[in-house]
This record gives sequence, structure tokens and C-alpha cells, in this order.
Amino acid sequence: MIPMNEKLRITSKNLLLLTVTYLLVAVTISSCRKESPVPVVPGVTWQYIETYDLPKLNHILNAELEEFLAGSTMHLADFRGQFAVPAYPVKLYRVTYPTMVPELGIHTVASGLVAVPDNGLDSMPVISYQHGTVMLKSACPSNPDSSLETRLMIAQFASRGYIVIGPDFIGLGLSDQPHADFVRLSTEQACVDMLNAANKVLKDQKIRKGPLFLHGWSQGGWATMTFLRKLESMNIHVTAASTACATADFFAIMESWINNPQPGDSPVLTAIVSNCLFSYQYYHRVNGLSSSAIRPEFFQFSKDLYGWNMDYITFLTKTTIHVRDFLRPDFMLSGNIGSSPFWQILEQAQAYRWRCQTPLRMYYGETDSFIPLYLSTLPATYQNQLGCNTIAISAGAIADHAAAYVYSLIHVKPWFDGFVKKTN
Repeated sequence: MIPMNEKLRITSKNLLLLTVTYLLVAVTISSCRKESPVPVVPGVTWQYIETYDLPKLNHILNAELEEFLAGSTMHLADFRGQFAVPAYPVKLYRVTYPTMVPELGIHTVASGLVAVPDNGLDSMPVISYQHGTVMLKSACPSNPDSSLETRLMIAQFASRGYIVIGPDFIGLGLSDQPHADFVRLSTEQACVDMLNAANKVLKDQKIRKGPLFLHGWSQGGWATMTFLRKLESMNIHVTAASTACATADFFAIMESWINNPQPGDSPVLTAIVSNCLFSYQYYHRVNGLSSSAIRPEFFQFSKDLYGWNMDYITFLTKTTIHVRDFLRPDFMLSGNIGSSPFWQILEQAQAYRWRCQTPLRMYYGETDSFIPLYLSTLPATYQNQLGCNTIAISAGAIADHAAAYVYSLIHVKPWFDGFVKKTN
């Protein structure tokens, strides 16, 4: 999710903070080395980006972690010394691969990241990381210098011997499609095809993949859950999985934003809702959805945001930070029953109502301004009722959205390590 102060309000001081944050994030793909893409099999290529050396990796876990937590309820001092000390440099590769959009029945090309520890080993565990919501097309794993959440994954896992892969999702990175925001089947497909592409890249580099793990934050937690369900349906073994602040039931979360707003709600909620509406209109062919849902005075700004023609800082200043003031009353009323096409599709996008076979830990923050506390723990409670090995773990009474992600990185790694030791 967007690394910003969860209790932010649009004042001149906060607008300056947002502007600085946006400029820091706006690093483009031009930072890539000039090596040409290397074809592996038809449609799959890898391209060397750079190597993060040990000083860079340590910098990520200190100065950059402090930047990530700017405005959070927890700070660098709360986590100092808890991360694993980087042991290996990490080679970063941008991968392109063929995938498809099941909702539209079209083929397309997607991109992602493969981060390989430079440790000389020919076999390593693999962790697929599904990233959170972004408001910049290039702020995704295949462009790690623009994705601080991805860099934290690299520093915590890849520097300690895990191969980290990360799909950009359709519409981000090098994709020429609109952003498939909370579009379930396309997200699953992009993740599955990225995993297959990464396997081919590793084979090309004569590296055998070890146990497979999954992790994801925020929207990426939702993506991790629906990806895990898809892998289980394909009988692809996942050793263990985890999420941080997973939006596993976005229908319920959006309804809570509309009907039970809280003083501490994040100001970015309207941007998230807006992009979801345009995404569903395109990918699910729900004609006129966005104009029927968004108040007319905000419609063009919302359209520009989704089309990458307006940055989210400007969007926030020109619209409203309150979801109830952003949407049309009749559209909000339609969610009470949930019988219209949008609400039915959103209901089908839930990512927790199946009997999970994989050991799963779901981390959450008790002061998360994106996800209400009850909905943070609901997926694990549901799984527990089915006798599954799923545990909801609190990051603490003051942990917000960003802090819960950091907490998850620290605490899930020893758990994953235990499975790796059993396989060696």
C-alpha cells in the first residue's frame, strides 16, 4: 500500500510531504542497465537491472526503512536490530512474460522481478511477493528503485538466501493494459504465469528452485490469498504463506468505508475506490459503472487518475478524502443489498472462503486506517472454523498499515526458515 501517513489530512504542510514522497517514488525504468533482454523461451526474457551490494542492503534496512515509516505510528527505533543482517549481494533481473486476461479472453505481456542472492549456490528457496496498492505505474517490483516495499523484501529475504520474485500485476510495469485493480482472475493469472516465467529464468541460469513460499501486503495480501487458492486448485505445492494487512474481503471493507467511516480513515481511500470502479468497468465490461458511481464533479479527476494522467496528490486536493462524499447516494445505497453487477463481482473477488491446505499466517495492525480490525482477523477466523492451519497475528496495539508490514517481514522469516531447514 502507499507508504504515507495514515492519519494524513490535506493541509499545506501535508501536501508538501506528499509532494516530496511522490517525487522520491517517481524514479523511472531508465535506471536499468543497458544490457539487452535475454530470451529464455518464446515470450519470456530477463534483463539485468543491477546488483544491490551489502552497503546498499544495509542502507535499505536503516535509512530507507526510516523513510518507509515516516508518519507511521511506529518508527525505526521500534524495529532496529530485529531484521536479519544481510549476508549476500543480490542480483536483480526484470522479467517479461506472456500472460492473458481471463475476463476479456485476450493475451498480453506482463513484467516482474527476479532477485537472486549472489551466494554461489545452485539451489535456493523461492518466495513470491505480491505488492500493495500503488498510484504510479512504475512503482512496482520490476522497478525496485521505485518500490520501497519491494526493496525491504529484497533486503530481508534475498540477502539471506531466498530468491524473491514479484509480479507487477497487469497494467503496471511494462504492461500496456489498464491497471487490473482488484481484478481476481487476471491477478491470479499474472501471478501463476510470473511463477512459471521465473522458473524458466532460474533454469536458464542453472539454479534449482527449492521450497515455494508466498507473502503479500495490503492489496498484495489479497492477491496472495487468491493466488494461493489458485495454486492449491492446480495441485502446486506451497510450503507456507503469509500476508500483512490483507484486504481479503474487499466487498466488506468498502462497505465499511462507506457506511461506518472513522475519524482516522486514510485519505487515500477515495483513490482506491475510484481506481477499482474504473478497473471493473473495463475488465468486467460494466458499461457506465464509474459515471454512475462517482459524483459528477469528481468524475474527470478520477478518470485522469486511473489513466495515469493525474498524480494521486493532485487528485486528493481536487476531490475529497471522504468516500461518502465521493460517491453518488444511489450507488452507495445499492451496496446495502449488493444485487447490482459491481457489488456481485466484488463479492466474487473475496479471497478467503475456501479450505486452505497451506500453513498460513496473517499479520495485522490494530490501528490500521485502511482495514477495520474485525475484517483484519475475519479470514483467519473463517479458516479456523474449517480446521485449517491459519493464524491471525497482531503486530501490536499501535501498529498501523505500514508498521504491520514491517513487523510481518521480521517475524515471518524465522517461520519460513524453519520449513527450509526441514527440507535440507
